[in-house]
Amino acid sequence: MPEPDLDFITLPEVADRLGVAITSVHQLLKDGQLVATRSPDGKRILPAIFVSGGTVVTGLSSVITLLRDAHFSDAEIIDWLLRVDESLPGSPAEALAANRGTEVKRRAQAAGF
Repeated sequence: MPEPDLDFITLPEVADRLGVAITSVHQLLKDGQLVATRSPDGKRILPAIFVSGGTVVTGLSSVITLLRDAHFSDAEIIDWLLRVDESLPGSPAEALAANRGTEVKRRAQAAGF
């Protein structure tokens, strides 16, 4: 599970940041464009870094697909994306947000082997 001090947002907050209806956020989750986990009180949440500038971070859906194909659970996907990797540097989510997705996708593909 990700570290508790990371900035997580609820699905209604995601909808506000993206400027869409909550049903659109549910569809993004269903389609694998986003991935969420549950807060201790049962609300669905996801890292704020996954949505930036009114859009879903470029490359996130590809990484989600690669990790799901490797049988990662949603919580494991979030953990993998938020785990700091000094060779990137930073976390894979930070690399995606900085438009450095090629290396993240390569690592996600390798994570399945």
